[in-house]
Amino acid sequence: MTQPSDKALVPFVSVDHMMQLINHIGIEPMLRGLADYIESDFKRWELFDKTPRVASHSAEGVIELMPTSDGEVYGFKYVNGHPKNTAEGLQTVTAFGLLADVASGYPVLLTEMTILTAMRTAATSAMVAKHLAPKGADTMAMIGNGAQSEFQTLAMKTICGLKSVRLYDTDAAATAKCAANLAGHDIDVVKCSSPEEAIEGAQILTTCTADKQYATILTDNMVGAGVHINAIGGDCPGKTELAPAILHRSDIFVEFPPQTRIEGEIQQLDPEHPVTELWQVISGTAKGRTSDRQITLFDSVGFAIEDFSALRYVRDQLPATGLYHPLDLLADPDDPRDLFGMVHRAAS
Repeated sequence: MTQPSDKALVPFVSVDHMMQLINHIGIEPMLRGLADYIESDFKRWELFDKTPRVASHSAEGVIELMPTSDGEVYGFKYVNGHPKNTAEGLQTVTAFGLLADVASGYPVLLTEMTILTAMRTAATSAMVAKHLAPKGADTMAMIGNGAQSEFQTLAMKTICGLKSVRLYDTDAAATAKCAANLAGHDIDVVKCSSPEEAIEGAQILTTCTADKQYATILTDNMVGAGVHINAIGGDCPGKTELAPAILHRSDIFVEFPPQTRIEGEIQQLDPEHPVTELWQVISGTAKGRTSDRQITLFDSVGFAIEDFSALRYVRDQLPATGLYHPLDLLADPDDPRDLFGMVHRAAS
């Protein structure tokens, strides 16, 4: 059998290799590295192609494609969100992603992104909180203790100096899981019996629930002055977590307004309601937190440039670690015009 040429091979990072990579680098150093790459790409935001993700919605969930390019490298992520999956022993979110060379169109990386999406989402949250959370914030309420909760907590710890997390979930088993996983990570973990208890003394309020519905995880009277809200769970049409009154009291920061107005908490507001784009805060052209009593809200839905940053980070780790499979993905006939001949000769 003829062996594939180097031109046919694309580095593929499997789930096993991704886990090895995270453990080789260390989860907190990798979260810091991802945040640095994301922040760097936010600073060159204007270079990127930007479009709301291409979504196919159903009663059960959503399947999405998230593409972007900086003109030299193209990237996309395939991702789903199916809240019912957990009850059937499946992940709510699964994903994979690809980078390609713009000049040739040839893929240069294919990787799992179920784990990587959790890492990049947490890294983005903490990178944003570094710019928007009140000075000295060291306590976070984590409302929703599913697959994202540990990553969010550790990212806030390593990037923002978080010392304590207060956990709440409608499923006590999820809270117990999260608390057990965070043991030994040098952070104070408090298990709470209600959202109100969880937010006591917290300067950062993170909501991350999965149900595909208009929900009110935080009511207006639960949110006092001076906090930073990290709203992750409202990430598709018809799915929100915050009472509208909270939005009217907050300064709202978003990734890409045309996508967030469709999918985020601000789908509840007038289409002209003012928001600030995060890339402007990070590049110094817009203000972030301006007072101790200000409520800042990161209406997080996830954007393709964050995935591009994560893919770029992973690709840069491969030469030193070798944690990938060379995948025979691309046809490479001796004569680029003779694809038929390549197939025909393989028969013999």
